[in-house]
Amino acid sequence: MESTTRQSGPAERRESRTRFGKWADRLEETADERPPAPWGSFPIGAVSVFVGLVLAVIGLINANPVQLAIGVGLGMLGGLELAIREHFTGFRSHTTLLAGFVFVVAVGATFYAAHWILWQSLLLGAALFGATFWLLRKKFEKASGGLSYKLR
Repeated sequence: MESTTRQSGPAERRESRTRFGKWADRLEETADERPPAPWGSFPIGAVSVFVGLVLAVIGLINANPVQLAIGVGLGMLGGLELAIREHFTGFRSHTTLLAGFVFVVAVGATFYAAHWILWQSLLLGAALFGATFWLLRKKFEKASGGLSYKLR
């Protein structure tokens, strides 16, 4: 008598791969490989975050707002660099983070530097957030082979 249980063998796995197409193979190949940094293996992002953390702590201890702001800025740049690199190579979507950065810069520049009224600054920031979000989403879809986000 034949067994009615079905076992998954290599032939069946190959069949399921071809069913999903090339993008599934690409996902499997690059699942855990971050895109390489353009400057090689030097950990400039980690160094930036570390120096920023040290400056922020010193700024807090000395009550120096300039050191604190520089420390926060350096720490932010370390994380932003990785987010930009991962997003534009299609490794992982950071659309909301990058569009949020544009929002914060736009509101900060217009409110503090250009002395706009707060609601005007927020309105411009929201418009730029929406436009940037849409453009970054399209760029990620193109870079990732059609995916609009990845859950890894």
